[in-house]
Amino acid sequence: MRMRIIGTGSYVPGRTVTNDDLAKIVETSDEWIRTRTGIGSRHISDGPGTAFMAAEAAKKAMESAGVEPEDIDLILVGTTTADHCFPSTACEVQGMLGAVRAVGYDISAACSGFIFALNTADALMKSGACRTALIIGADNLSKIVDWTDRSTCVLFGDGAGAVVAQGCESEEAGLMAMNMGSDGRKASVLECQSRTMGNFLTEKGPELGYITMEGQEVFKFAVKKVPECILKALADSGEDIEEIKYFVLHQANYRICESIAKRLKVPMDRIPMNIERYGNTSGATIPVLLDELNREGKLTPGDKLMLAGFGAGLTWGASLIRW
Repeated sequence: MRMRIIGTGSYVPGRTVTNDDLAKIVETSDEWIRTRTGIGSRHISDGPGTAFMAAEAAKKAMESAGVEPEDIDLILVGTTTADHCFPSTACEVQGMLGAVRAVGYDISAACSGFIFALNTADALMKSGACRTALIIGADNLSKIVDWTDRSTCVLFGDGAGAVVAQGCESEEAGLMAMNMGSDGRKASVLECQSRTMGNFLTEKGPELGYITMEGQEVFKFAVKKVPECILKALADSGEDIEEIKYFVLHQANYRICESIAKRLKVPMDRIPMNIERYGNTSGATIPVLLDELNREGKLTPGDKLMLAGFGAGLTWGASLIRW
C-alpha cells in the first residue's frame, strides 16, 4: 500500500514584516538581506500560536481532500515551537478539529519535521496502523528568535502547511521512495536552548533561549547532504532525475537551493521558490510551497515530485512522490 496525498492547505499570519521594517530595529538593509538570503518579507504572528496555525492549515487541506474530521485516524505535526511542553500540538489540533478518531503526536526534527512526519505516516500506513492521515508542518519561530541578532532574525517567519494522505493500492500515485538521517555530532551548529536548569536547588528560575546558528557550517552541510539524500531516493526507486518535474526543497536560503541545483545539474526553474515572501518557516516551508503549487494548478496527476529538507539535529530527509 502506498501513501497518496489527496489534499493540501496552508496558513500564514496576516502581519507582514518587510526587510525595511527589520532595518528599523537592527543594523541591516533590504539589499543586505536579499543578496544573502533571497528573502524580502516574512509573516510574523502577533497572537495566534502554533496550534492555531496548524489547525487552520489542516482545515484547508481537509476541504481540499474532501474529508471530514471523523475520517482522520492519524495526526502528525512536525514542529519545534509547540505552544506547550505538553499537550502536543497534534493533540491540540485534534481537539480544535473534532477529529475524535485520530491519534496524534508531534515529531521534533526542526526544519526536517514535515519530511520526517510524512515518511512516518507512510510507514504506519504500510503497517496497517492507519488509513487517513493529517500531516502538518508548523512553526512559530518569531517567539524563539533574538530580534537583536541580525544574523538570525532576518531569516525566519511563521506559518503552517498541511496535507491529507490516504493509503492506496494503486502504483500510479503515492510515495515511491524516502530516506531520513541525522548526525547529532553536529547538534551545536544550530540549536535553541529550551529551558535552563533552573529549580530550587540552583536558586535560578528557568529561562528560555534563542536560536543560535553557525551559518557557514549549516550551509556546507545542506549543500552536501540534500543532494545526497535526493540521489539516494532516486536510486532506491529506479527513477531518473530528468523525470522529476519539481524539486520541492526546504526554503532556508535561496543560495542554498541554488547550490543544490548546481550539484544536481538541474535548472532553477525546476526548483520552485517562495522564500522571498515567507522567509524560513522551518517545518512549514515544504507543505506551504506544495500547497501553492497545487492551488496554482501546477501539479497534474502523474507528476513526480522530490520533497527534500534539512534542519537542526542535524537532520535531513527526502520523499519522492507521484502526484
